[in-house]
Amino acid sequence: MSKVMALDVGEKRIGVAIGNFETKIASPLTTIEADGQEIQKITTLLDEEEIDILVVGLPRNSKGEETKQTAMVRTFAEKLMPILDNDFEYPKRLIYQDESLSSVIAEERLKESGVQWTKADVDKEAAAIILQDFLEKEL
Repeated sequence: MSKVMALDVGEKRIGVAIGNFETKIASPLTTIEADGQEIQKITTLLDEEEIDILVVGLPRNSKGEETKQTAMVRTFAEKLMPILDNDFEYPKRLIYQDESLSSVIAEERLKESGVQWTKADVDKEAAAIILQDFLEKEL
């Protein structure tokens, strides 16, 4: 069963979600602070969760064009490539997934839930939305 992890990469935090191709259900997992240790923390999660595929949310503007934020995410993802190429025990690959409006949708969902939430909750919920979109696209 292939396990998948998604990242919603931001300047302050990275939202993380996991799922698999069998159930096709994405679940928010955690957030990682962008504090210089994020690559190591992601590496640890990839190993602990036995992830086969890493999905990175790729932001675009309303016209579908790449932006300054897109470039930042691509640069970050490039730092992950050596980790993915080191085939620990699981073959890993990186796939970009459109993340249009994922944070807006995540915030709306959390508001509707009626529970207390934080920006970190929005980030990991956005990662779950990105991953769910990916899993549904792969049907």
